[in-house]
Amino acid sequence: MSAATTSGPSLGSLKRRAVAAALPWLLVAPVWAQTPAEPYPSQPLRIVVPYPPGGATDTLARTLAGKLQESWGQTVIVDNRPGASGTLGNDFVAKSAPDGYTVLLAITAIVQLPALNPKLPYDVMKDLQPLAQVASTNSVLLVPPTTPAGSLKEFIALAKANPGKHNFGSYGVGTSSHIQGSLLNLQAGLDLVHVPYKGAAPLLQELKGGQLFSAFIDMATASPHLGGFRALAVTGAQRNRNLPNVPTFAELGFHSFEPVGWFGLFMPAAVPGPIARKFAAEAQRILRLPDVVARIEGLGMTPGRLSTEEFAGVVLNDAKVYAKIIKDANIRLD
Repeated sequence: MSAATTSGPSLGSLKRRAVAAALPWLLVAPVWAQTPAEPYPSQPLRIVVPYPPGGATDTLARTLAGKLQESWGQTVIVDNRPGASGTLGNDFVAKSAPDGYTVLLAITAIVQLPALNPKLPYDVMKDLQPLAQVASTNSVLLVPPTTPAGSLKEFIALAKANPGKHNFGSYGVGTSSHIQGSLLNLQAGLDLVHVPYKGAAPLLQELKGGQLFSAFIDMATASPHLGGFRALAVTGAQRNRNLPNVPTFAELGFHSFEPVGWFGLFMPAAVPGPIARKFAAEAQRILRLPDVVARIEGLGMTPGRLSTEEFAGVVLNDAKVYAKIIKDANIRLD
């Protein structure tokens, strides 16, 4: 034999040793590659409320947070981020990490704002995905009990007989109550003067005192005060269970009053489908619990009963309806 064949291992032997040395890594690597992500949820969650503490949105968020903590064993924080008619909180969630741990509890205003402010820092339809409708509430057209109008027909006749002398109040420029009053002006041919207020309390006080001729009030706010006013018509496709004798605007021949106010859960659009669906399913389960139903109905609202797909359809349809009304009525925030 030559020295070349006796001084070291053969090429085949070297290959076998290399494979043997690498074998532990080859065995371990697939285990790493296949290790599943931590199950969702595995850390605290945050429900962002784009309004101050104490309101209906905040109350609903805290109700959900408590139930989610019970069922999932994770801390759920309610994070109030008020400002700019909800824009600050909406934007925060739209731009948050798409991991399913930051959730938005928004109201109908989220689909009204794009038509009122085309320079929003986020795109509702592209940056957020709807998950579940938490609750809904009709609005009701109220007048003081001293008003000589017992029906919407008589109300319209009275307003037309005194052009420019009557008004309607709202929660502020661009709010649902402003949009609804403007829609009535358009469809009934009225010139009711818009009087914006900073919140419901002063609006109700002046309506009750007769300083206001009329106002659109959401049922959650109106319910404790219905005895002090006269209700003429309600928004929505169906009559409100608390006002069974009051017709809808649709029954009276008006259109585009079908949308109702709603509270809904959203996540960033990039959150993976399985995570979004798991959160939505749990939220919808919670909304069917008897004590949660009683809590929501006690606030004068109707608990959400829509599937995620149905709620997404409501969001899209309402955005179109409100955009047209805002354009036709020339409603502006400035």
